[in-house]
Amino acid sequence: MTQSHEMARLGMVGATGLMGHGIARNLLAAGHALGLTVRGGTERVDDLLAAGASRVASLSELAAGAEVIFICVTGSPQVEQVIVGEGGLLAGARAGLVLVDCSTSEPDSTARLREICARKDVILVDAPLGRTPQEAEAGKLNIMVGCEPAVLQRLEPLLRCFAENVFHVGGPGAGHVVKLLNNFIGQSICTATAEAFAIGQRAGVDPVRLVEMMSAGPVNSPLFQAMAKTLGGELSSLRFELDNARKDVRYYLHMAENMGLPSMVGAAVHQSLSVASALGYGKKYVTSLVEAQERLTGAKLVPKSV
Repeated sequence: MTQSHEMARLGMVGATGLMGHGIARNLLAAGHALGLTVRGGTERVDDLLAAGASRVASLSELAAGAEVIFICVTGSPQVEQVIVGEGGLLAGARAGLVLVDCSTSEPDSTARLREICARKDVILVDAPLGRTPQEAEAGKLNIMVGCEPAVLQRLEPLLRCFAENVFHVGGPGAGHVVKLLNNFIGQSICTATAEAFAIGQRAGVDPVRLVEMMSAGPVNSPLFQAMAKTLGGELSSLRFELDNARKDVRYYLHMAENMGLPSMVGAAVHQSLSVASALGYGKKYVTSLVEAQERLTGAKLVPKSV
């Protein structure tokens, strides 16, 4: 693979997504040659093509011409299709290719894919992302990498093109485990906050007073503040789709179940997200858990004008 002081021939799958676009933009800004696969229209990547990215006709062709390919798609079914599906990356992969899965994927799926890739002398690295699309565009993501130290040493100059913090969380597979733990804790905060707002309001307490008190204490966090903004009518301060959050917690539950371990809190958080999705909020942001609580409890939380 290209050394850190040289420009690398890279590929990107998922550049039309909110996170993938920022990754691609920053890799291009660093001077790397970048090939993209695009399904459908190019509207979401026209700026990337204008900045020098090249559109590649197929996944197998992308793999044939790249040293490192970043994958940023919805979840494990999509990652599996991209890598081992008909005409996927492995169909055109040359020995030594490195695939970097920045998606939030299931560890068991990642482990199977890693074994399949190894048979073709292809390295699969799990490197899921933290933070938001805004940080993706700014090149200030967090990234959790699971791989051997020598592999990270080779990849880190590329990762730092779009990540402010690169965390080597363990060997192969550890990245996706840590990401699921991170998202489980995060969604627990959001779910508990929405429920507390509703129960508190029905008990006769203005939830704004609750926010004032908690903002001065140890429970305060950016996630809590994002949920608190719903009380003023702001439902887009946390740009993470509720259905994606539900998927991530489902992956977390699968991981615990596959180890034969209980996850009582995880099950409750997943159920709360599933109920909100069933009520029609799945394609909205996680902050709409507050709207779902209004429907479930009769609480009045989001200003009516919104």
